[in-house]
Amino acid sequence: MSSLLERFVSKVNFDSYQDFKDNFHIKTPENFNFAYDVVDEYARLYPEKIALVWCNDDVDRIFTFKDMKEYSNRAANFFAQKGIKKGDRVMLTLKSRYEFWFCILGLHKLGAITIPATHMLKTRDIVYRVKNAGIKMVVCIAEDGVPHYFDEAHEKLEDTELVKVMVGDEDRNGWLNFRKEIGNSSPEFQRPTGVNGTENEDLALIYFSSGTTGLPKMIMHQHTYPLGHIITAKYWQNVVEDGLHYTVADTGWAKAMWGQIYGQWIAGTAVFVYDYERFDAAKMLEKSSHHGVTTFCAPPTIYRFLIKEDLSDYDFSTLKYAVTAGEPLNPEVYNKLYEFTGLRLMEGFGQTEIVVSIANFPWMKPRPGSMGKPSPGYDIQIMNPEGKECDVGEEGEIVIKTADARPPGLFCGYYKEKEKTEAAWYDGFYHTGDTAWKDEDGYLWFVGRNDDMIKSSGYRIGPFEVESAVISHPAVLECAITGVPHPVRGQVVKATIVLAGDYEASPELAKEIQNHVKQVTAPYKYPRVVEFVDELPKTISGKIRRIEIREKDEKE
Repeated sequence: MSSLLERFVSKVNFDSYQDFKDNFHIKTPENFNFAYDVVDEYARLYPEKIALVWCNDDVDRIFTFKDMKEYSNRAANFFAQKGIKKGDRVMLTLKSRYEFWFCILGLHKLGAITIPATHMLKTRDIVYRVKNAGIKMVVCIAEDGVPHYFDEAHEKLEDTELVKVMVGDEDRNGWLNFRKEIGNSSPEFQRPTGVNGTENEDLALIYFSSGTTGLPKMIMHQHTYPLGHIITAKYWQNVVEDGLHYTVADTGWAKAMWGQIYGQWIAGTAVFVYDYERFDAAKMLEKSSHHGVTTFCAPPTIYRFLIKEDLSDYDFSTLKYAVTAGEPLNPEVYNKLYEFTGLRLMEGFGQTEIVVSIANFPWMKPRPGSMGKPSPGYDIQIMNPEGKECDVGEEGEIVIKTADARPPGLFCGYYKEKEKTEAAWYDGFYHTGDTAWKDEDGYLWFVGRNDDMIKSSGYRIGPFEVESAVISHPAVLECAITGVPHPVRGQVVKATIVLAGDYEASPELAKEIQNHVKQVTAPYKYPRVVEFVDELPKTISGKIRRIEIREKDEKE
């Protein structure tokens, strides 16, 4: 059963990175809608082709594209019956329940706008999102107190009309039961046409950013966004026809769109989802090896936990490819994974605003620590503060040229925030806010967020490399690098460290870590200030809030 990939690209197979960069183009159909043009089309051509392999700690379920078509039709009918129409905004807080896929496809079919959200939101977070996005309906899990927080938020919102839907086996006062409702809905749904049909420029998704430096922004994506993830899935994650791809992420985060639906299904692979209640590296290895995962994507943190297990206990014979993004990659992780699986971890770079825009692609030999090279369609430059392109080895901001063409998968702006959109996207360039440098062979190396750069005694120091050096010490579990004010140097480097279980904080250990950093990176980058803490301040998505550490230090 072949994929639909050839319908949407100029060419499928390439001989080299240069061939890929020069000759890969996405063919965008008129009025593309992923739910109809991919999912329903697979259901027509290959109804028994597997779309989703789902499990939790007790149950396994397999869904074909025929199933996905039927359940998404039922969801679309249910949403329509409850007054949801094209352009309405619906928040999905479903962790990794399989109902998420029914909902997002049903909303795509209606032309409604999906707003995925984490189950870790509290009352204030929900009030902010419902108000600012104009949300008309929420669909959430029944566990973890989530309905309670929505009820509290609904009370605070007073006259706001909000349809509340819960995924669970029990009923709750004031809530609709999703499973019962779709069970009573028709499995037939006609694609709307005319003004009710979707067009390429219509909004399909809004993601709230992590809010590492302030209130979350609302990132808008149009119906063509899934096509951009062909690059993510087929050419970075290297998914295979009728394989099984596993990206570790719950549906509240954009990473789920990167690895659990769009590009993977277009390229013909099924997706694997392990809906765990509590992360357990051994169980994750057991589930993924048992189900025969062929391609795997996770942040370095997950790999760090995985390699602490006895990898010889697991069967990796089906695993053909592994990728990572988002954090410092410790060489120990790279080397140990290679030792047990023979796979070289292929790093990549992207944001909620874009698809994978820089990566180590299959024709390239990875350089551990490097993000790789630009994706086709992405004119990436490293730009200095004067707006000039940086020389080889010179640090600058990663910018994406959009004056000639908008690359596939790039967002279309921040919802209701024209000023923030114009602050990030001007003079024909989208400014990512991330700093990097390019080597003589065109590989790009991440340094840090612009806001997190440290200026000490004339040096510009990025936290990414220093964090990677600190983390490589066995005593360190987690680390955040920031700059603290200094009367002579301007700023000095500070390491805020969470220790691994068997270690105790002491001046001697701080000195040992400082000396270790001097050995593994340029000595001027070592942390002159070391603070041991029980936990780091983080956003609800788990990203470190360095701004909180900086503000605390400035007050002190």
